[in-house]
Amino acid sequence: MTDRQTIAFFPEPGAWGPTNNCVAIANVLVERGHRVVFVVDASFEGELESRGFEERVMRMAPPEEDADPTADPWAEFIRVTAPEFRKPTIEQIETVTKPIWEALVAGARYSHERIMEIWDDIHPDVVCTDNVTGYPAVELTGKPWVRFVSANPLEMRDRDLPPVLSGLPTDDRSEWQAFRDEYHRQHEDLLAEHNEFRASVGVKPCPIDEFNTNSPWANLYLFPEIVDYPRTTPLDATWHRLNSTVRTSELPYGVDEHVPGEGKVIYLSLGSLGCMDVALMQRLIDALATTEHRTIVSMGPLKDQMTLGPNMAGDRFLPQPSILPQCDLLITHGGNNTLCEGFHFGLPMIGLPLFWDQYDNAQRLRETGFGERLPTYDWTVDELMGTVNRLLADSDLKARMAANAETIRADPGHVRGADILERVAREG
Repeated sequence: MTDRQTIAFFPEPGAWGPTNNCVAIANVLVERGHRVVFVVDASFEGELESRGFEERVMRMAPPEEDADPTADPWAEFIRVTAPEFRKPTIEQIETVTKPIWEALVAGARYSHERIMEIWDDIHPDVVCTDNVTGYPAVELTGKPWVRFVSANPLEMRDRDLPPVLSGLPTDDRSEWQAFRDEYHRQHEDLLAEHNEFRASVGVKPCPIDEFNTNSPWANLYLFPEIVDYPRTTPLDATWHRLNSTVRTSELPYGVDEHVPGEGKVIYLSLGSLGCMDVALMQRLIDALATTEHRTIVSMGPLKDQMTLGPNMAGDRFLPQPSILPQCDLLITHGGNNTLCEGFHFGLPMIGLPLFWDQYDNAQRLRETGFGERLPTYDWTVDELMGTVNRLLADSDLKARMAANAETIRADPGHVRGADILERVAREG
């Protein structure tokens, strides 16, 4: 390679899904000789450095005085917010969705000067932002920038598709407009505030009911083609779909070494936030312990508050891409990164969504027939285990998933994403 470029990645502060997506692409760029710098929130300081990348640290909010350095703020978020996850998505707009947007909008404003300082320090040739929020600082780099959507593609609105974050079906429009109206009512003033700040620093406003804008250079989104949505108006030529972006740098993990036996292997992960709902996690663990199946559990930082059953293994953090190829079924919160990894490795899935686009992803599993969506808190043991056993016994589904996975792996998204970023950095 003759032209070494500086490529900056700015994943969603504090979110592992977008971070892992960026890491998969960044590994390819480093192998090609480019300089990669991650812009990370203080809560992630050291995480990317430990993976061999440069880091620059920003904050979304001022540090709290007298804060307990050992306390996990996300654990407190789950403790306070978990009761809201039981509500219908239209009711979550006010109690879950809007507070998240408020924090992100405030964070974009608070971090603005620091991010601008980072650009002056590292002089990026291109910036890749994997954020649901449009940070004006990204658009003011003076260099090309690329938007990455590692979330359900309903985020790119289409009037003939369900509203994003609703979890509503594609074949029944009866509740679409009510959801859109409530979403607009709750966020109209907040979006105006966001756009006022954007105008004050000289960037264009976001569209109605959206907190982000598209890049004029390139836009990427992460979602398997086999479950993508048919659009009335196709996305323009700046958009590129990546079926999956799976990290190849994870440590090996032998399932048979940790849980010997002949039973089918189930992987249970509710993501970096869902795993902190200890009561829900323990109920799932207890239900799965009633079977002869083997289970690997991603337990999260509250691991010591959970008790595994027989034929189970788990840990605080697990090398998920190393484990999934050895599994037969994935039980997931419906996070976009995990969903794409499930398709990458050909696993039928059960979605137990908690918030945000997890509902859209779980619904898409159900309506495309590649898995099932269950009520996250109101399932019975018979219902859960009946669904587990039905999906494990479906040989036709297994064959279709395997064929899909082969097609997905033949076009590795992390490599194609690296190609696009490299081209934008070189050619603009």
